[in-house]
Amino acid sequence: MEIYLLRHGIAEEQRAGARDSDRALTAEGKKRLREVFLMARSAGVNPELILTSPYRRAKETAQIAAEVLGTKQPVVTADVFTPMGDVREAWNEIRMHKGAHSVLVSGHEPLTGMLTGYLLNAPQLAIDVKKGCLIRVDVEAFGPQPRGVLKWMLTPRLAAR
Repeated sequence: MEIYLLRHGIAEEQRAGARDSDRALTAEGKKRLREVFLMARSAGVNPELILTSPYRRAKETAQIAAEVLGTKQPVVTADVFTPMGDVREAWNEIRMHKGAHSVLVSGHEPLTGMLTGYLLNAPQLAIDVKKGCLIRVDVEAFGPQPRGVLKWMLTPRLAAR
């Protein structure tokens, strides 16, 4: 399975009294995401399924991904992909869709970086996942401990060039 791990785009600043989960993407965040997805699409990225955190910015990111990448299935929201989610629970959610050839997960830091390390069987690996960054990890087996292979990492800065 091709697993695409995506950190949400640039979001509004946290406002006093507002819930963090309600922060929306900024216009600049949407623009940069589209650049990343256009480059990814030109490289053949077309996930069968998109999973997302329930947070607004991640859901908006997932919707833009579905639009630009041409994903036909409705986006699926899963609480396990929140910022402080557990990597094992996130992996178990992905495993439930093992019949799919490719899955994209729209989430947050620190979970996205930690999940990348977990999929690579290197849980202590530190990965700097910028907002709007898209990572591809291929996984062949779906046991409790994955052994993935890092294929590439695309940052918004690279996509804008």
